[in-house]
Order: sequence, then C-alpha cells, then structure tokens
Amino acid sequence: MISYHTERKIHLSVAVIATLSIATFFTSTVIVELSGSHEQIATVKRLIVMPGLFILVPAIAITGGTGFALSKQRSGSLVDRKKKRMPIIGANGLLILLPAAIFLDQWASSGSFDVKFYIVQTLELLAGAVNLTLMSMNIRDGLRLSGRLNKM
Repeated sequence: MISYHTERKIHLSVAVIATLSIATFFTSTVIVELSGSHEQIATVKRLIVMPGLFILVPAIAITGGTGFALSKQRSGSLVDRKKKRMPIIGANGLLILLPAAIFLDQWASSGSFDVKFYIVQTLELLAGAVNLTLMSMNIRDGLRLSGRLNKM
C-alpha cells in the first residue's frame, strides 16, 4: 500500500505532466498553424497522437485515481471544487480532445486541410483551453490544500 505522502507526490507529478502535455499540444498547434507548412502541421498532429496521447492519457487517469483516493481523506470547499471540475475535464478529454486529435492527425497526414479540419481544429483549441484552465485551477487548489500556496 502506498503511503498518503507518496500518493500526494505521485498525484502532483502526474497532474503537472498532464497539464504540461496539454499546454505543449496547445502551444505547438497555435505556433505551427500560424507559421508552419502543411507538412509541419501534419508532424505536430502526428506527435500529439504518438507519443503525446500515450503520455497524456495515463497521466490523466493516474491523476484522477490518486485524486479520488486522496479526496477520501479530505473535505472542504477546495476539495469539492476540484471534484466538480474533474468530470468536465474527463468528458472534455474523452469526447472532444481525444477524437479531435486522432481525426486531425489522419486528415493532416493525408493532406486534407479543408473546412472540416479547421472547424475541428478550432473546437480542439477551445476544449484544450478549457481543460488547461480547469486543470490549472485544480493544481492551484491542490497546492493550497497541501499548504504550499497561501489561500487567498
């Protein structure tokens, strides 16, 4: 059995990995869309799927699992807010971000940079921004819970 202290460290580590992964995907997409060629866009889309999703998906799953386990031992408004954000983050990831990443990779690799590509790209960026915001808020509240960040 993992100690509470170790579980907290794991939770923070994978939460940061997940958040930085999404931030990297988001930033890379914006930069390559603004200044890259179709070939460079296709490369970024491919890298987001492989190895990106193979890093992100387990990190999010472990974050959720450890967060759920840790929340059994805590209560209060910060814990409640984190719990309310998690279903939104999860649904957003599974229903929008994951399929969008796969479709955009397939379309970009075949050179299909049409209206549907850019509609899905826009949706992916919006969903990514929402998840980045919610995940950052969860990290902030987690740091407040641990006493590493002063409550405001």
